Amino acid sequence: MFKEYTQYDAIALAALVNAGEVSARELLDAAIYQANKLNPKLNAIIHRFDERAYHAAAQGLPAGAFTGVPYLLKDLSFSFEGEPVTMGSRSVNIVSKDDSEIVKRMKATGVNTFGKTNTPEFGLIITTEPKAHGATHNPFKKGYSAGGSSGGSAAAVASGIVPMAGAGDGGGSIRFPAAWCGAFGLKPSRGRNPMGPTFGEGWEGAVADHVITRSVRDSAAMLDATSGAEIGAPFIIAPPEGSFLQAAMRAPRQLTIALHQQPLIAGTVVDKEVLAVLEQTAKQLEAMGHRVVPAEPNIDIEQFWHDFMVVVCAHTAFTIDNIERDFGPQHIKKLEPQTYNMALLGRSLSAVDLAHAKHGWHHSQYQTGLLLEEYDMILCPTVPTPAVKHGVLPPSRMDEMLMRSAELLNKGIDMGKYAFSSGMIEKLSQPVLSKMAFTLLANVTGLPAMSLPVGMSKKGLPIGMQLIGRMNDEATLFSIAGEMERAGLFTKSAFEK
Repeated sequence: MFKEYTQYDAIALAALVNAGEVSARELLDAAIYQANKLNPKLNAIIHRFDERAYHAAAQGLPAGAFTGVPYLLKDLSFSFEGEPVTMGSRSVNIVSKDDSEIVKRMKATGVNTFGKTNTPEFGLIITTEPKAHGATHNPFKKGYSAGGSSGGSAAAVASGIVPMAGAGDGGGSIRFPAAWCGAFGLKPSRGRNPMGPTFGEGWEGAVADHVITRSVRDSAAMLDATSGAEIGAPFIIAPPEGSFLQAAMRAPRQLTIALHQQPLIAGTVVDKEVLAVLEQTAKQLEAMGHRVVPAEPNIDIEQFWHDFMVVVCAHTAFTIDNIERDFGPQHIKKLEPQTYNMALLGRSLSAVDLAHAKHGWHHSQYQTGLLLEEYDMILCPTVPTPAVKHGVLPPSRMDEMLMRSAELLNKGIDMGKYAFSSGMIEKLSQPVLSKMAFTLLANVTGLPAMSLPVGMSKKGLPIGMQLIGRMNDEATLFSIAGEMERAGLFTKSAFEK
């Protein structure tokens, strides 16, 4: 077996395959060895198809940037022909009839996919603890969250099972788990990567699919391979000048960076250790010749969370309606309480409510755009705290009982409208939303953003810092990330401890 497997990123592994120094089968042997050894402790992978991957290696994988590299896909929006999708739910088990467009493009790079990774139900919360598959453990500390909703992918990368894995981001779901697991995670600009053919846009354009990686250049090379217009795409954005991989390998020009320190969710407390890493990162950027200046986007934080929840609840109701139509009403009984109640809220909203929320999004886009007229990018924490223990972020038993009682009350009154107006939703969602107080901005605005693994807590848990770029300017993000990585500012992965 290839024992040096974990010492290389995906590009380097593919180079070994192309040079004939190692075979695709040997790389798959190494990945499967890692998965068999580590996954029982992590619960990062929830579905395997090893024999199919061995067959692909024997038949010959496409020639591309990642030929022969073992790979995993998040079990949510990535459809892989012939394999099931559960979306983290006890209500769903769909065998994909076709590859989604982004999977087609990923396959063309030569990756060898052998499994699907864990995710919360429908990717709705930012910890991976679904009732369907159980919790994914943080590779740095068992019993702690790996984040979500791409927690399984982040744990698989950070632990050394694979050098990169497919991930998606609707409210921070690439950056959040990357930060808590000590990996690199970039959310592309709205429209950069395809969402079709099943989805034109997820959550009104908030969702973007890409990868979580060990190295900056792997993320850049994958975006080179997957980005670009598709049939029926609602957004067509300008292609980059040159490749993202080239951008990751060159030093950026001197940048002016806005230091964003105020959470966009009321009542959020930023951990002192996170603030210390933020200050440290700002000083390191200044030492590299960049200018870091305190500056905040002019956003109404009360309206900000409300608008996001309206959009997500409306789309959750749409998803649940589709499940009921396709699989029957009995499947709805298997939904987790928070999912059911988000759908209930979504059904109580009107088209006018959704239009008001999207208008609020446009205001946030405009205000952030004004800030980025003056600054090249925004520096802020990825998450306000290091990883928390399992059981902290999902609803408590009492919260679940309250949610179920809301279902009964809804028969007599419009519980959805009441829940928003009474403050109930703000109270129940605050523990989760507060953790998203810095990541949500890039989803609402559609801006590219990335989490960098640059800090560690006293408990030995990773701390990530976020950089948010101008629209369509992933190249500058990759350039500064590559510069920081080469300077040795990234912390070690869990398997390197």
